[in-house]
Amino acid sequence: MKEMRKHRSLLIFSVCIFLLSACSSKSIDDYATNKGYEQNKEAADNVKGISKEDIKIGVLHISDPAEGSGYSYTHDIGIQGMQENLGLSDEQIIRKLNVDDGDTEAIEKAIQECVDEGCNVIFTTSWGYMQPTADMAEKYPDIYFSHGTGYMSNGKNFNNYFGRIYQARYLSGIVAGMNTKTNKIGYVAAQDSSNSEVTGGIDAFAMGVYSVNPDAVVYVKVTNSWYDPEAEKAATEELLAMGCDVMSQHCDTPYPQTLAQEKGVYGIGYNSDMSKETPDSCLCSVIWNWSAYYTSAVQSIIDGTWDGSNYYGGMSEGLVDITELADFCAEGTREKVDEATSQILSGTFNVFDGVIETNDGSTVGEEGKTLDDATITGGINWYFKNVVVVD
Repeated sequence: MKEMRKHRSLLIFSVCIFLLSACSSKSIDDYATNKGYEQNKEAADNVKGISKEDIKIGVLHISDPAEGSGYSYTHDIGIQGMQENLGLSDEQIIRKLNVDDGDTEAIEKAIQECVDEGCNVIFTTSWGYMQPTADMAEKYPDIYFSHGTGYMSNGKNFNNYFGRIYQARYLSGIVAGMNTKTNKIGYVAAQDSSNSEVTGGIDAFAMGVYSVNPDAVVYVKVTNSWYDPEAEKAATEELLAMGCDVMSQHCDTPYPQTLAQEKGVYGIGYNSDMSKETPDSCLCSVIWNWSAYYTSAVQSIIDGTWDGSNYYGGMSEGLVDITELADFCAEGTREKVDEATSQILSGTFNVFDGVIETNDGSTVGEEGKTLDDATITGGINWYFKNVVVVD
């Protein structure tokens, strides 16, 4: 396992998948990240590059990275990694914190401040920043805009970046399924089934659980907010009260982890390694290494090789993974995770393979095939058969 992770870490800064989405349509399918679109050669030919000394980068965060191990913290660690990798000064990074992703005026104001402060590269990290980023990219065609999550891009100066987090989610589901004693696993989710990013992660996790423990149930409580500490805390408390003895999450704060430790049950962190807050309960964490993307994106702008393509990396690119397993994981957990990891990295297993049963009795997928990225990023609006949504 350690050798596999060492190998993946060597790939972090050397392998990137830049996949172009179409510019003429507004459908999710046409914006999907690996539909085989040809490289935008016209855009690439027009890029002259910006010297490293002249690069200035703006970043919008939905919260304050200093608050803990959540979403903004992880993105900012990625920005710091990029800064170190490329040798940029602190003056070349402008951060806008606590930018509400539901407030268009606030988003545009933060982006405009970045522009006014001389930023020629702007990363907007949250889903709700998508449309304002698209609009500002049209207003400032000479500035590079890159939006995290979502699906929009223009193939020129505005692209989208995300990753195959479902791969790591599946592995963490194996860990949860191997370690639950009540067969009740809690999951705090930011959005409902209308959001494929969140739902796909839940399903991959639930499929991992089912692969080792068909009797376990994944109970999902939705907060309907990307960042709402009080709602995340309340959702966690409700799931723990139901008897869930492993807590997982797609939410910003570490409440599902900290409250699980207080309760004396297990947790599976998200975004970064949450074992530092909860060393006695964290089985593992599903983690992002955003510096893999930020480094390659800024380097391409410096080199003049930016072509407007979207990015959709995974475990092979070092973008997503799980942390080392806790030494108190149940016997056999590591072996099951190692086996699935090898299959994912070799391409013999893609998580959403074959015919998949949903919790309403229907099926999706086809025998011998795997869901394409357009479906994974924009068309997973169903739950796997062992998922129960808590009202």
